[in-house]
Amino acid sequence: MENNQNTNQNLNQNTTISKSQYAYEFLRSKILDGVYVPGQRIVIDQLAKELGTSTIPIREAIRNLESDGLIQYKPYSGAIVSVINETEYVEVLSVIAILEGYATSLSARHITVENLKELQQLNMLMGEALNNFEFETISQHNRKFHAIIFEKCGNTFLIDQIGQAQQRLDRLRRSIFTIVPQRARQSIEEHDTILNLIKESAPLHEIEEVVRNHRLNTLIAFQNRQKN
Repeated sequence: MENNQNTNQNLNQNTTISKSQYAYEFLRSKILDGVYVPGQRIVIDQLAKELGTSTIPIREAIRNLESDGLIQYKPYSGAIVSVINETEYVEVLSVIAILEGYATSLSARHITVENLKELQQLNMLMGEALNNFEFETISQHNRKFHAIIFEKCGNTFLIDQIGQAQQRLDRLRRSIFTIVPQRARQSIEEHDTILNLIKESAPLHEIEEVVRNHRLNTLIAFQNRQKN
């Protein structure tokens, strides 16, 4: 009840965007964060009640999300959360693995002691979030962890390309850990390995390979999720 009241207050107090835009952002966030899972039915009347509005803004938001590819209509079911485009997800993550591996090899010698402390702190926070099953929080810390490293590479074009690829990945699904939660613990352990290699000034080609495989391990976990 309290959550519904807070949602209604936010909607009523928001004067800078329309109700349909608010509904769009609300639904989009729920989908990308994994709260609404692929195949889940969107109940328009229930959402209208939750947001304290009529069904008209909800329907408009759903039409826009359908254009974004996040919602689709199924006969006899109505609006549902779109199933992830697996081919596109695999292709984009494969590219990120290559780009980020190379970027990290360029960054490794420019990571400061303070950077390492921040990275270790982020990895620790990921572990705490995992203990509380806060998978979106894990993803937020994970994105920041990787960004701190690759943004030190000194190649603006490369940084932009990784950023664009990550945005495309986020459009498909913001948190991979809601889909393959078992991957979170492995990812944290692999982060420790990466940090140790950087601290020890390991050969750059070795750092590049480890980071590339770190990203590819996530891809493999995603592909194997239905087998587990």
